[in-house]
Amino acid sequence: MKKKLLAMLSCAALLAASITGCSSSKPAESAAAPAPAGSEAAAPTTAAAAPSGDMKIALITMDSIDQHWVTLNEGAQKAAGELGVSVTFMSPNTKDDAQQIECVNNAVAGGYKAIIVAANGPDAISSALKEAVSAGVKIVYVDSPANVDAEATFSTDNEAAGKTAGEEMIKALEAAGITSGKIGIVNVNAATDSTVKRENGFRSAFEGKGYELMETQYGEGDAAKSQTIAENYITQGVVGIFGCNEGSTTGTGNAIKASGKSDIVGVGFDKSDAILNLIDDGYLLCTMAQNPDVMGEEGVKAAVKAINGESLGGKVTDTGVSAIKAGGSAAASSDTPVAASKEWKIALITMDSIDQHWVTLNEGAQKTAEELGVTVTFMSPNTKDDAQQIECVNNAVAGNYEAIIVAANGPDAISSALKEAASSGVKIVYVDSPANVDAEATFSTDNEAAGKTAGEEMIKALEAAGVTSGKIGIVNVNAATDSTVKRENGFRSAFEGKGYELMETQYGEGDAAKSQTIAENYITQGVVGIFGCNEGSTTGTGNAIKASGNSNIVGVGFDKSDAIMNLINDGYLLCTMAQNPDVMGSEGVKAAVKALEGESLGGAVQDTGVSVLTK
Repeated sequence: MKKKLLAMLSCAALLAASITGCSSSKPAESAAAPAPAGSEAAAPTTAAAAPSGDMKIALITMDSIDQHWVTLNEGAQKAAGELGVSVTFMSPNTKDDAQQIECVNNAVAGGYKAIIVAANGPDAISSALKEAVSAGVKIVYVDSPANVDAEATFSTDNEAAGKTAGEEMIKALEAAGITSGKIGIVNVNAATDSTVKRENGFRSAFEGKGYELMETQYGEGDAAKSQTIAENYITQGVVGIFGCNEGSTTGTGNAIKASGKSDIVGVGFDKSDAILNLIDDGYLLCTMAQNPDVMGEEGVKAAVKAINGESLGGKVTDTGVSAIKAGGSAAASSDTPVAASKEWKIALITMDSIDQHWVTLNEGAQKTAEELGVTVTFMSPNTKDDAQQIECVNNAVAGNYEAIIVAANGPDAISSALKEAASSGVKIVYVDSPANVDAEATFSTDNEAAGKTAGEEMIKALEAAGVTSGKIGIVNVNAATDSTVKRENGFRSAFEGKGYELMETQYGEGDAAKSQTIAENYITQGVVGIFGCNEGSTTGTGNAIKASGNSNIVGVGFDKSDAIMNLINDGYLLCTMAQNPDVMGSEGVKAAVKALEGESLGGAVQDTGVSVLTK
């Protein structure tokens, strides 16, 4: 009951906060990512009409925690920024019908013009949605519809995707000589339309086969509950287990890992770091990756059209799915000799051209370019800006560069431009931060592991000083940059089970001055430690601690620069996680040349390492 009350209050708080609006003025790409090759996807929604007046749109998903919904919200916010509308993410913190109904009611009471919703089930929140419609609110479904007419629906063809999951499992089992045996299914519940359809599709793949599909068990999408269910299946001798959503899949993989039985075939749904790690480590065969960002983006465009009076006819658009398997996490074969048969033209595009991290990365790239006799042009913007980075990519294509080595601003921020580059025959290699577009290879830090190390260093220092509780501030770049988000996730994981309070993350866009202001605000709130997620964030954190005169605050950061090293040596920062950007640049050039020479690198990801620099 207490949990439910907190979640309802959370919805109400978000509603109140939305009065000020939340549109972004930062330029961004407007093209939605296409459905994966081979999927029968309808054409994406065409460009939405310019909004008329103040448009308030509520986005209500099943919960606000699963990476699937977080990514869907990111797509929605991107479209909202482009169209100049306000989209409030007002989802409950856990999947609960009553809480989702309350969020719908709050949106109606708050005067929202449209609700974009992933319904918990076909009938679970139907009454609330009908009342919203009768109040003149436009309804658009994403991921999971309810049995109430809506303007449009953007979702995965879940039944077809579930069948694909079943077919992948059967192929793997038959390849191992297993043509019979028990198959377990871990679903969310019996009412969630999307996961029920996935299960139906999965079961259909086994028709006429010699396997025994066991009775479905429900874990409410919770990874821990799902793991217990999967473990029970394993004790019954199953040869395969299917997880129907992110939590179910994570739980399934963890159960197979804990059992030590690597011959059990685990197949799942949705994409997260945890799931991809389980795939790469061999505890899951594959996962069906949806495109939640496309759902969110197209949902906002449709809502704006509907508010402006355009009839969308209740159209349903399949946003696509693809099967992700292992093979992307093995280190690239950088020891293979590299030789250039001509003076290839390669563009190096990082997030900016000022931070020491990128300067050092360029130095590594130029050194290797000279050794190999190729041309590498450092053509990065002078500040971190999506539109400017997109322009750099477009300029590289127009300038007939044959390969682009890029540190992407975010997983989707420049994806359309990179897709166009790849379709023009340009080879793509990632350094530091990849995008959600296939590339020849990636050279980056294992950011989550490094972030956890940063947290452990802070805890050691605090405990050594007798501080076992207190507030911890986190200064990040933004919520979209893949590398720094992973660092934060790793840092937070180090504090699990400890007595500290990790405060809400604040974003300074990697700017030292903005980050200093944020850190100074944390200090006024009595923090005992602050973590900076990149060079600018770390410099700002150290400067704020220095200005406060409070040397008891433990500052830990990321990246290496003269300013950071001075702050460490003067005692205002404890340490920093030093990456190897010169290695990223050097290996990036080698990989680009290999790809241009016709060698297949298989999208390999290489960890270029990190070390802790202290006084």
